[in-house]
Amino acid sequence: MAWTKDTLDTIARLDEVKRTLNEQFVDREVAIDLLVLAAVCQEHLLLIGSPGTAKTQICSCFTQLVEARDFHYLLTRFTEPSELFGPLDLPRFEEGEYHIRTDGMLPQAQIAFLDEVFQGSSAILNTLLTLINERVFHNGSNRETVPLISLIGASNLLPDDPWLCAFADRFALRLHLEPVADERLERLIDRGWELELQRIEDQQRAHQGQPRRQVAALKVDKLLGLHGRLAEVDMAPLRPVYAATVRELRAQGVELSDRRAIKGLKLAAGHALLRKAEVAEPQDLWPLIHVWSRTEEAEAARAVIQPKLEEAGGRTLTRARLAADLLEDIAVLEAQSPNVRTEIAIGAHLMALSRLRQEILRDHRPNTDLRQRIEAVIRDDLGRLEAMQHV
Repeated sequence: MAWTKDTLDTIARLDEVKRTLNEQFVDREVAIDLLVLAAVCQEHLLLIGSPGTAKTQICSCFTQLVEARDFHYLLTRFTEPSELFGPLDLPRFEEGEYHIRTDGMLPQAQIAFLDEVFQGSSAILNTLLTLINERVFHNGSNRETVPLISLIGASNLLPDDPWLCAFADRFALRLHLEPVADERLERLIDRGWELELQRIEDQQRAHQGQPRRQVAALKVDKLLGLHGRLAEVDMAPLRPVYAATVRELRAQGVELSDRRAIKGLKLAAGHALLRKAEVAEPQDLWPLIHVWSRTEEAEAARAVIQPKLEEAGGRTLTRARLAADLLEDIAVLEAQSPNVRTEIAIGAHLMALSRLRQEILRDHRPNTDLRQRIEAVIRDDLGRLEAMQHV
């Protein structure tokens, strides 16, 4: 079997979508790859990280590029169900029929983004469960099929509450996003300013009744069609390797529910399809790096999957350094700290400490010893810098 020209053309256009997004956003390649994979597989993506890491913007630009109907909303403890699903249809209610008007609301969206997704009330989350699991919205006595392709949820932290953890399990993919590193700050500012200028232009064009400048690279119907091609990927050669890998992940403490273990095979098929392969191979295990349940499991998942990808000639990952190596670096900086006496030298020393702290937060966030040790050195440097400035 060979892929049809239409399938290959759709994949090429999706590659163009990814290139466009990567040109706009700095250090967000993995988030963009996962967003595209989630859309092709019609699965859901959870983005964990602090505000201001471009989660909403990436999703918004993606929906524009594929001409999908979108819905974006920030949830709070006080969000009412009607804010997401639509208001009550009063004329029909007066006639004795309970019906929600869903035009332009979440039940009509193809790509949805919910910020602080775990802040919703039980009424909202119960409705979301059915909507994202079964693609069904219960509108009064009617059971309506929704066109949802993918829901992207965002949160600062993963929840501890067991019920919320069950809801989080519906997100097959998850990624922890960190702010862009200081050494790429100039590039971030350049790209960010270009986006701000584009946003100003779009607002002016909208005010004048003109369409946005961003042109779709792919029709959403093509994206939906590509989803149907997943069944044509030959998964038989990969399935024994996949089963062994899931066992290995579980043995390393990565919590994989039966649901997400099955979803993971579908994501591997999607990865194979997007690289235009007809037969899945071990390099298509890449999505399993992003199926962890808790943030602290991410490094264990990476440690299991990385060697398999390297052996198969797949995509190269950045291997996290051992905690012992980081402790050695901290010890060196600690020893240097008392001998750093000028403002310029202290500033350079703080930059080195900041880079090391970012690495710790990215790869060893649960290790409080590492974090406390480096924070103590940073506080010492900042104290001496403040003392100099007050002399």
